[in-house]
Amino acid sequence: MKAFNRFFCLLAVFLPGIAFADELNSGNTAWILTSTALVLFMTLPGLSLFYAGLVRTKNVLSVLMQCFAIACMASLVWFILGYSLAFDSGNAFIGDISNAFFANIGKDTLSGDIPESLFSIFQMTFAMITPALIVGAFAERMKFSSVMIFSLLWLLLVYIPVCHWVWGGGWLAQMGILDFAGGIVVHITAGVAALVAALMIGNRHGFPDTAMPPHNMTMTMTGAGMLWVGWFGFNGGSALAANGDAAMAILVTHISAAAGSLAWMAMEWKKFGKPSVLGIVTGMVAGLGSITPASGYVGPAGALLIGLLAGVVCFYATQLIKRKFKIDDSLDVFPVHGVGGILGTLAAGILSSPDLGILSGFGFGAANESIGQQFQVQFIGVIATAAYTALVTFILIKITGYLTNGIRVSKDTETQGLDLILHEESGYKF
Repeated sequence: MKAFNRFFCLLAVFLPGIAFADELNSGNTAWILTSTALVLFMTLPGLSLFYAGLVRTKNVLSVLMQCFAIACMASLVWFILGYSLAFDSGNAFIGDISNAFFANIGKDTLSGDIPESLFSIFQMTFAMITPALIVGAFAERMKFSSVMIFSLLWLLLVYIPVCHWVWGGGWLAQMGILDFAGGIVVHITAGVAALVAALMIGNRHGFPDTAMPPHNMTMTMTGAGMLWVGWFGFNGGSALAANGDAAMAILVTHISAAAGSLAWMAMEWKKFGKPSVLGIVTGMVAGLGSITPASGYVGPAGALLIGLLAGVVCFYATQLIKRKFKIDDSLDVFPVHGVGGILGTLAAGILSSPDLGILSGFGFGAANESIGQQFQVQFIGVIATAAYTALVTFILIKITGYLTNGIRVSKDTETQGLDLILHEESGYKF
């Protein structure tokens, strides 16, 4: 018996990386710590710079301010109430408030084999970036007070419930929905909300007859590169472990981003005669958004197909929204994130199948056994999320307009620029 005990003592010395049930895994913890920083990097400064470069000079600080303030506000909402409502058991539609103010989280509290404090802040960074994405729909024309109130209400009444449905053990999770890193929770919710907001708030004065080109594509390209890097933590970190799932998620994320970039560039080159920096970076975002829900379930060839489809489909969606319907979704949130999230969510239901040869993935949701069953669940998830988001967003914009005496700035303020009038600052001094 003593020899038996000595054997296991030696085993523990030479295999320190083995984690047993309810014990912290230092490797997994280190990776999610890194991923958390990467996802925060996506919002501050990645998305902020990406959006700021796309607006006109007189509004650059307003976009930076909105993204920064939303990130701060969302962090506190998540701490006070959001995390508990999203991830505590509750019922099929919303969690409870037993963990409000992180009441049950100590430094030794675990979620799986990583600290629950780490899991909660990793999820916090997702809650930060999602309402910030919507900023692109109403850029250059919404009051700052309206942005903050709307974002607060939207986070509580749209993002958090949908997060619970999908990731917190809610009704979509029980159906076996596949959303590895946020195609439904992040991109469909933000994209649909953006479309509703753009329609309700109305176009910028002069759109679409007056040209409103990006003021600083260098800034936008810099932000795009940060988004690409940060997305490795967004998708790879969603494995919640430093393992093959995380590595594969990063691989397929990169392939889809590259394919989406080149596909968009090709479409633009063919249609307009010249490829643009704006086009290639927008294609990158389309490829990243589309692979997000599928990143833990598809292989490299499936990711290539998703990326190529994203570049083409999202390109034509953008043309349709802006040129045909003349909807001023200023920074293309719905046609890129919304359409991309829908495309990737549905594609996950097909390409997750292990029986498609080179396009094979790694299996369906726990409750499903075939492509038909899984696709049906994915379709239900898309429709339910889009409908719920659209309805609640419509109501929240009405409420916000009432609380702030009109959601939109005056025509004079829009003409002079939000930076100077709302913040008494300017981005550039010459």
